[in-house]
Amino acid sequence: MKLARVGFNNHDRLAIIVGRDRAIYVDDLVPNISRATLEAGAMHTLSNLDLTTREIVSIEGARMGSPIERPTKIVCVGLNYLAHAIESGADVPKEPILFMKSADTLQGPDDPILIPPNSTATDYEVELAIVIGQKATYLQTDEDALSAIAGYAISQDVSERYWQIERGGQWTKGKSFPTFNPLGPYLVTPDEFNPDNASLTCTINGEVRQNSNTADMIFGVIELVRYISNVMQLSPGDVINTGTPQGVGIGFKPPKYLAPGDLVETGIDGLGSQTARVQETHV
Repeated sequence: MKLARVGFNNHDRLAIIVGRDRAIYVDDLVPNISRATLEAGAMHTLSNLDLTTREIVSIEGARMGSPIERPTKIVCVGLNYLAHAIESGADVPKEPILFMKSADTLQGPDDPILIPPNSTATDYEVELAIVIGQKATYLQTDEDALSAIAGYAISQDVSERYWQIERGGQWTKGKSFPTFNPLGPYLVTPDEFNPDNASLTCTINGEVRQNSNTADMIFGVIELVRYISNVMQLSPGDVINTGTPQGVGIGFKPPKYLAPGDLVETGIDGLGSQTARVQETHV
């Protein structure tokens, strides 16, 4: 099942995607995918829905919103691809490196990415996102970790490297600017996506910068959910950004950072794609 927030005339509606530019609205049953609706059984309601009784509509030209509304938190994993750790000159982590990102960064997959004022080091990072479907605390087994996952989505973990690295070395500073987490276009349920073998790409103005596979992850999806649940409570609707592969802008010599006017295209096989234009922030 592919869930999306489909928008026309500044009004988003929850829908199940059933084909190219075709969907079935389900917001009369579940208004959105959020902590509240997930706790109320949204995924059970939608998975048991008889779609043959509902109208299929065209969504061509619609704006796609973030499939998740107002998550409690966004948890990020650093240096989780082997080639990226090597590219960064860092030791291969023995345990997941975790940091937080402001939940206010979340936006639609094709919305503009805004470069912070005076920034010359804004970077791109294609990532696989896990969306949590139920409360998860102190999980011990793979089965429990898998059952806590509502689905997967594409995340673009935009980063400002000067604030991340030069201003005290606290990664959250460089990750939490407005617009820095396009998510979507879909939330894809676990029965339709294999997170252990999926191709990831990110191109800038048509130039392929990142081209990898989740098989290069040091810590896999299930291991991350289990691990993170043992250091914090995971709540329905929470997003976990699982790390980025090699090819980020800071890895080039000289670095290839984003500039106003750049076109960022982000894709993961089975999860769709994003297309976002980079703009300046005007204050």
